[in-house]
Amino acid sequence: MSSLNANFEELLARVRYGRELNHASFEPVYYLIFAPKEILAVKREMPAWTARLHNDGWDVHRFSMAEHVPAILQASRLRQLWLSADGKAPLAWDKTNQALANALTTGALQQRLQAQLESLRGKPNAILLITDLEALHPYLRIGSLEGQLAGSFVVPTLIFYPGKRTGKTRLKFLGFYPEDGNYRSVHVGG
Repeated sequence: MSSLNANFEELLARVRYGRELNHASFEPVYYLIFAPKEILAVKREMPAWTARLHNDGWDVHRFSMAEHVPAILQASRLRQLWLSADGKAPLAWDKTNQALANALTTGALQQRLQAQLESLRGKPNAILLITDLEALHPYLRIGSLEGQLAGSFVVPTLIFYPGKRTGKTRLKFLGFYPEDGNYRSVHVGG
């Protein structure tokens, strides 16, 4: 069994066991941490993992960052301004990335994720998979969204995190961002 599958099995065991109450958090948020070089392997395993969850009696829902991030940017009222500015200075990547990051961090992505979580409230055996986190690069990290949504995680939420664990609660997104200790969740792998 690959380490990815072994880590997924450990993650499921922790979900079944539940979270222990502690000073930091009691929300059902679990991270499967894997090396960025394994992003494609995780994508290949996702159908099997989803089927496994269904077979175990879970009502599986998915929130893909790779779907929501481009949809938010595409629908932004500032899109034409960005395209015009990009046409005038196509190599000003820092400026472009900052403008796009602002569009995501003003609440649109948080609102979408919160709406997804709220739609699952009261649904028996519902579980949410948050996938494709690499789509957040270079705009933001999932830890900031997790912090903003504290109190909103009404169902077990599995976050598939490409990065590296550097301590019990410290993670390095994509393996090269500075480590961040703002994660209050269960971490498996990494």
